[in-house]
Amino acid sequence: MPHFEITTVLPVPPEQAFDACLDVEAHTRSMATSSERAVAGTTSGRLALGGTVTFQARHFGLTWRLTARITAWDRPLAFVDEQEAGPFRYWRHEHRFVAHGQGRTLMTDVIDFASPLGPLGRLADSVVLGRYMPRLITARNAYLAAHL
Repeated sequence: MPHFEITTVLPVPPEQAFDACLDVEAHTRSMATSSERAVAGTTSGRLALGGTVTFQARHFGLTWRLTARITAWDRPLAFVDEQEAGPFRYWRHEHRFVAHGQGRTLMTDVIDFASPLGPLGRLADSVVLGRYMPRLITARNAYLAAHL
C-alpha cells in the first residue's frame, strides 16, 4: 500500500494550523487547480470529529467525488480523515501539528492509500498516483503556508 509523509512549516501556531486544515473553504481554495468544491456534508465552515464532507474535483480529465469523515481528533496535535466513499479502495490522512518556535507549526501529513482494481490499481499506484498524490499535497500545503 502506498505511504508517504510531507512536512511543511506553517507561519502560525498549532491551534491556528489545526483549525485551518479543517476549514472546508480553505481546502477548496487550496485545491483550485483541480476545480475542487464541497458538494455534500459540511460544505462550509470547519469540520469536527465525526463530520463528513464530499468533495468533487477534476483529476486526469475526470470528475471524482470523495467523501471523508473526521475519525480522530486531538486538538491541536492531530486529526485523521478517512475516505467513506470515493475512488480509492483505502484512504487515510493523518494531520500532525507540532510547535516549531516563533509562533510557527511543523505540520506533517501522513497518507496511506490504495486504488481499487487489484493488480491494475497497484500499477496505477506505483506508476501514477505514487508521484501525483505527494505533489498534490505539497501544492496544497504551499498554498496554506502562503495564505495563513
